[in-house]
Amino acid sequence: MKKVVVLQSNYIPWKGYFDLIHDADCFVFYDDVQYTKNDWRNRNRIIMPGGPKWLTIPTGIDAHRLICEVELPDASWQARHWETIRQSYRRAPYFKHYRPFFEDIYLGREWRTLSELNQHMIRQITHDLLGIETRFDDSRNYTLTGRRMDRLLDLVTQCGASHYISGPAAKDYIDPRRFDAAGVQLTWKDYAGYPPYPQGHLPFEHGVSIIDLLFNVGPAAPDFIWGWRN
Repeated sequence: MKKVVVLQSNYIPWKGYFDLIHDADCFVFYDDVQYTKNDWRNRNRIIMPGGPKWLTIPTGIDAHRLICEVELPDASWQARHWETIRQSYRRAPYFKHYRPFFEDIYLGREWRTLSELNQHMIRQITHDLLGIETRFDDSRNYTLTGRRMDRLLDLVTQCGASHYISGPAAKDYIDPRRFDAAGVQLTWKDYAGYPPYPQGHLPFEHGVSIIDLLFNVGPAAPDFIWGWRN
């Protein structure tokens, strides 16, 4: 049995993204598809005293690019994002614990492409901070045919998946009968039921970056993503 998830890389994703990674034996980054500007690919939210705030990476105006083709020629946003994060979480219980990790990402290097940045952060947070052992792969390692549904199913089949786990948003275009015909069991991820955690500000907000959970609860973060189900 091999459980596979296929998903575009996102910027410092929310906890549900890492819940999906935890469910999978293999997580495949799907960045050789159309880039959608001002989506989760290049932005996410953090909690500030006045409420949630967007952190957005500037990516230019060209709409005709794949995610993996989005370049980041101006690195000045990195220091700005880190300063906003620092101001927002400097008093959080585990800010000092994770500060070196994030300072290295934001201040210790410059990122050439959006995909490179996103994938690096997701891999490192997954393995180093959350202790998830899921293996990562990249759709660019495969020769795929067809479009949209056909291309996705080709990728899942080539990965040797017996089970495919998908976020609920994909219900708009995924035909479960196609997976049945290919001998792949399709499961829809359910994000309901996440317990709240000490966030520092009210009202509580689930839909924010994983860094909010990490800075507030530290090594206990898995308990609020998947551990509570046990």
